[in-house]
Amino acid sequence: MSAPRRVVVLGTGGTIVAVDGPAGAVPGVGVGELLGGAGVGDTTDVETVDVLAIDSSAMTPALQRRVRDAVSAALHDPDVAGVVVTHGTDTLEETAILLDLTHADPRPVVLTGAQRPASDPRPDGPANLAAAIALARDPAARARGVLVAVGGATLPARGLSKAHTTDPVAFAAVVDDPARPVMPAATDVATPRVDVVAVHPGMDVDLIDVVVGRGARGLVVSGYGSGNVHPDLAARLASVVSQGVAVIVTTRVPAGPVTPTYGGGGGAVDLVAAGILVSPWLRTPQARIVLQEGIARGMTAEQISPFLDLRRG
Repeated sequence: MSAPRRVVVLGTGGTIVAVDGPAGAVPGVGVGELLGGAGVGDTTDVETVDVLAIDSSAMTPALQRRVRDAVSAALHDPDVAGVVVTHGTDTLEETAILLDLTHADPRPVVLTGAQRPASDPRPDGPANLAAAIALARDPAARARGVLVAVGGATLPARGLSKAHTTDPVAFAAVVDDPARPVMPAATDVATPRVDVVAVHPGMDVDLIDVVVGRGARGLVVSGYGSGNVHPDLAARLASVVSQGVAVIVTTRVPAGPVTPTYGGGGGAVDLVAAGILVSPWLRTPQARIVLQEGIARGMTAEQISPFLDLRRG
């Protein structure tokens, strides 16, 4: 008996279906029209569904959950070999990890996008879509979680970040084969507010009180170096942690692990002592999704911590 070949392609918009016009490039074709164009290759047994038609800079938590629900619905059919999601590259890394956090099915879910619009004389979308469909059918892609196929590269969802604004090889990953613990499904829970704070010399630490006062239940701090902040900010973060707000510190540095090394009142060693989580590998956008989903499920800081560390064993 041959393996299933049927692939469901879920369109959400983005550059891959964008058309240049007087007001700039905006989504202008459906994913089915893209599939029928040149360069996509074998489209036998491929079904298309337009879920959204937005630039991914307009993505919201509610829309991301619509995408997740559409993926789950597609995988409900046992004859589906895998699912492809076309997505704008601006927030693809967030949607990718959101999907991966609850993806226990061995069948591949592959996200893809483009850096050049569909109307460009040399669009990169068709080749990316062809690669994503082939990967969704590839038995070797099973049990690898959510994957991303863009610019000839295949990358894991966890630890992914957009690395270039225009190059067709748009993404990089910090770990090739990350550990990927799975969170329990949660379909009817509200999405908690989790905000991002970027550190800088002379920042007003009262900003922490402002965002918490406006309802933030979690904060992700994009820190210096190996997860360091100013001592005044560290003290303010320790205060909100004592009030029940969950805090994760990451780094603004593109590459390398975040390892608590420094003290001095604001180093990551001090932050850990205050009950603040350190994200060893996930940078700010993906750490925010992990914290959001962990809080939504009522998880403690101790329970959330393993989802921030991509190392196996």
